[in-house]
Amino acid sequence: MNHSVGSSRGRTDALSCGAADYDGADWAWEFLRRNQDYIADWRRSVPRHLPCITLKDGTRLLRLRQRFPRAEKWGLYAFADPRRCALDATVVWHANALKRVVRLSARMPNEHSGAMTRALADFNGDRLAVIDTEGVQHVSIKGMGVRVNVEIKGLSVLTAPFAAIFELHDLDDLSGQTEVLKRLHRFTDTNVTALQRSTFSGDERLRQALIALDESLNGKTYRQIAITLFGDKKVAEEWLGPSQFLKDRTRRLVAKGTELMKGGYRDLLS
Repeated sequence: MNHSVGSSRGRTDALSCGAADYDGADWAWEFLRRNQDYIADWRRSVPRHLPCITLKDGTRLLRLRQRFPRAEKWGLYAFADPRRCALDATVVWHANALKRVVRLSARMPNEHSGAMTRALADFNGDRLAVIDTEGVQHVSIKGMGVRVNVEIKGLSVLTAPFAAIFELHDLDDLSGQTEVLKRLHRFTDTNVTALQRSTFSGDERLRQALIALDESLNGKTYRQIAITLFGDKKVAEEWLGPSQFLKDRTRRLVAKGTELMKGGYRDLLS
């Protein structure tokens, strides 16, 4: 994979990062990391890279000692390296950029309360946590192309067991919040196949838009982009024919990829 920022990114790059396991946040990063304004802000950032440690339970942790307003402008807590694809980069989306976040208050376990005790280790999946400047813990849990974002208050040690008190906000979105809570609960199932894949997993439309964007950024013509997407034979048969379908589809994919790169990626965040 080509890691050089601002250089040619071809079809191999767009297809080589395990897109079958992508969720909306992964696709969002793929489009954002191609944005030249983002790359310029990342280059100017100090530091460009923040250390991420791995806790004893396998949770990766990023602790913020300060806010990064330039990164927040892009919907991130801190800058992520645009040279790295979604499965290789440490990308922490800001809670304000997400559509739904499970919010909970952590209480010390009390044997007399009857409340179920959990620890982060009970949630099967890739766990990435960030502790913001106010000490609030934000945890992203991902598995099988599904991601749930959790905001935790009151937990003094991230790996410690706790009793969770869940907060519900916006009663008009009660069904949506309930569904996210169900997804979070599925992460506690020892059978990881119980997770239903996200609708973004293996999304062919997004994959094609990303390839079209890469080819367009590389200066390719619409016909060349169509050949990359659909093959020489199909383009030879249809490009100069009476139907405009293939040309229109190629133009729409380039336009969609460009739109997602320039800010539409936020609509992919759940």
